[in-house]
Amino acid sequence: AADSELAVHESLQSVRGFTPELAASVRQREDDTDRYEDTLGTFLVHLATQPMSEQDSVESSKLLHLIGDFERIADHAVNIIESAEELKEKGVSFTDSAKKELQTMLNAVSEIVDLTSRAFLQDDLTLARQVEPLEQVIDCLISAAKSTHVERLQSGKCTIQNGFVLNDLLTNYERVSDHCSNIAVSLIETSAGSFD
Repeated sequence: AADSELAVHESLQSVRGFTPELAASVRQREDDTDRYEDTLGTFLVHLATQPMSEQDSVESSKLLHLIGDFERIADHAVNIIESAEELKEKGVSFTDSAKKELQTMLNAVSEIVDLTSRAFLQDDLTLARQVEPLEQVIDCLISAAKSTHVERLQSGKCTIQNGFVLNDLLTNYERVSDHCSNIAVSLIETSAGSFD
């Protein structure tokens, strides 16, 4: 959870100012989350074959679901790094209005990742319940950004090349928030005894 969270923060930071060090750190964190998912997944599957209490069974099922979402979050952090690299390599820059939209989304994605990580690590359902509304806000921000990008394209203020990178960033922001929602919903369902 912590590595996924840090990978996203570093990838978001790279959109504002790419460095090879940030890229290397994000990729290392993603490699680590892959290894953790393999190791923990193998252990949890093995554990499921052993006798255990109903509470332990629910907890191990929850963890098995959650590790996949945390691993995917780290994957999307790498995708964001790749977009940041492309921005730097191709010298792509956004209009001031696009930069403001991106900054708002960066802040929202950063917040949802923080909320999700803290909700999981602290087993805090109050925090978990704040994730889904923020995920809906992020979806609305992304939809609005796509619309305003089309308007900028039509008025000649933006290029198609900018649009490709912008679309990649927006897609990954949305997917990160979707995985955060999955994690929060899983925490809530487990506590309510309706985890399936």
